[in-house]
Amino acid sequence: MSELEKLINLAKNAAEKIRKHRFARVVSHNDADGLTSAGIMAQALLRAGICFQLSIVGRLDEAVIDEVNKGISRDELVIFCDMGSGQPELIGKVAADVIVLDHHLPVGQSPAKVVVNAHLVGIDGATDISASGTCYLVARELSLNNIDLAGLAIAGAVGDKQLFQTANAFILEEALKAGIISVRKGLKVGDGDLVDVLTRTTEPFLDITGYPEKVKEFLDQLELSGKIEDLSEEEMSRLANAVALKLVRQASPEAIEAVIGEVLLLDRELVRNVYDFISILNTCGKQKIYGLAISLCLKDQEIINEALSLKNEHEKKLALDIRENIEKTRKGENLWYVITVDALSTGSLASTVVRYLHPELPFICINESEGILKVSARGTRELVSKGLDLAFAMREAAGAVGGSGGGHSVASGAAIPIGTAEEFLNIADQIIGGQLPKPEK
Repeated sequence: MSELEKLINLAKNAAEKIRKHRFARVVSHNDADGLTSAGIMAQALLRAGICFQLSIVGRLDEAVIDEVNKGISRDELVIFCDMGSGQPELIGKVAADVIVLDHHLPVGQSPAKVVVNAHLVGIDGATDISASGTCYLVARELSLNNIDLAGLAIAGAVGDKQLFQTANAFILEEALKAGIISVRKGLKVGDGDLVDVLTRTTEPFLDITGYPEKVKEFLDQLELSGKIEDLSEEEMSRLANAVALKLVRQASPEAIEAVIGEVLLLDRELVRNVYDFISILNTCGKQKIYGLAISLCLKDQEIINEALSLKNEHEKKLALDIRENIEKTRKGENLWYVITVDALSTGSLASTVVRYLHPELPFICINESEGILKVSARGTRELVSKGLDLAFAMREAAGAVGGSGGGHSVASGAAIPIGTAEEFLNIADQIIGGQLPKPEK
């Protein structure tokens, strides 16, 4: 039996368990992958005639478990999406049967009734399937009519910057065959006016990002104008080549590969361009407007204009916020870092720096927000291949200063007490130094 077949079997077990219940409590993460996971589960449960209550949370902690236990009875079901694999002790405190649909590295023995996680069958959840992909596999076992939800699974994978191999390749192929998704070659950015799009997009982050006059000058030299989706193949190629030339100077090879190539179009969703779709979800996640995000996944026509203008405004602010914070970055021995207060998106900032500015070392952003220090750490696939494991580094360094952390080897996070930033950075720096080969003198 192949690894993928084993994963589908786990999904089958979860679907069988779900079918036995008339009510499910669903808890999912608040990033694009978590929100698409929630969208998939909501659609699948609605279609199966199973009542549900849905909550979106920033992280799984005691408060979330207490909240769940308040409204659940022993014979009901709790489904955690995009979380739960790393906290078996919290899962054990849930006063009902639990299903975990996740792609983070499992820690210890889970007390959940069913865990659907690619790592358990030898598939890398950090790169080859997201939580939304995992939820999709369960949804298609609930009913073959749920294949139209593949677009949401693909969006979640793109949101988590995954590769389309093994499990993700299977989902994409299924979606292409069923006409759920189509492909356009070119620059992997959202649709709209060229000047607007290139001014506010941080993927790719260019020397002209955030500066409309510089973007206009760049496009004038290329003799390009209008909407990006209206460009001819030759014009699109001219734009992609010019962007690639800018990126070659500094960006990591995987960043160049990530922004030039095939743009996936979600033909069954309200917003077709996958990058616009993800950007709306990330904006909703950051601003805690979860209802809007779920409405988008549930295809509520009425929210489209509000969602798009919210996204555009957020992207503009984010480009300027990243510009500002980049000037404050500092270099440790084995990492780059920045300490900020109320940054718009630490994940976007960390990804931008490691992909486009300093790909040679991992990057850590420590952001003071809501009375704690929130940490985002990012590496590159190349650094991971050399031994980098940010999930371990974040878990150990955060634990040492009285916080908690974890995630993936390439992208991880932590929450630590105010006043511990310097100590945390020193410990993380040492751990990462032990993981990566010493640079040759």
